[in-house]
Amino acid sequence: MQGQPAHPAARPRRTGRPGRHPVRVRHRRQPGARPVSAPSGTRAPARARSDRLGDVAGWGPVATPDGPFLLLPVRDREHLGLLHRWMNDPVVAEYWDLAGPPARTEEHLRAQTGGDGRSVPCLGLLDGRPTSYWEIYRADLDPLADHYAARPHDTGVHLLIGEAADRGRGLGTLLLDAVARLVLDRRPGCLRLVAEPDLRNHASLGAFRKAGFRRAGTLELPGKRAALMIRGRGVVGGTH
Repeated sequence: MQGQPAHPAARPRRTGRPGRHPVRVRHRRQPGARPVSAPSGTRAPARARSDRLGDVAGWGPVATPDGPFLLLPVRDREHLGLLHRWMNDPVVAEYWDLAGPPARTEEHLRAQTGGDGRSVPCLGLLDGRPTSYWEIYRADLDPLADHYAARPHDTGVHLLIGEAADRGRGLGTLLLDAVARLVLDRRPGCLRLVAEPDLRNHASLGAFRKAGFRRAGTLELPGKRAALMIRGRGVVGGTH
């Protein structure tokens, strides 16, 4: 099951299309954009300080039936080889559009890791094993917010499942539920998770529904028609 990015932070707006079975929810939020620096000796504006997602590395694990799940922020050099291989898997490449040499994957990652903290690329570790790639981002500060009634601190997710052996067995539902619980627990100001899978991606839509997301409308995005999927607090999602 595939989700996919749609807008990175300072790069041209680009929309992917969620696909089969690496879940990828993607609205690239323009990860490369940087906040305007405050003059020397002054404090940064309150909004700039609140743009960030917080210490994702310190969120810790969440329990699942398949073992603890942890979001580990990507370290370019250490994780580039694995992510480059995943991006060149034909199923992933069909929707993420990042197949090619390592430099292409590296550029995509650095646009976020070198950005303003509104988007954090992560490996998803399930019981200690890398199974997925995530982009956790401030949907309310993303170009996606131009297409729906965004609320403060809405958090968006993009996801792919990297290994072919992990696809097609319901793992996407388990992971989406785990990330929803993790984000809502660690970000008290966030009341909702949002995603925008391609309407043609029935596997992704099913996984989101089983994970407690409800369809809240249809979005006409650059490059795709998408379902707006939302999960709020107090929802109990599925597992498999």
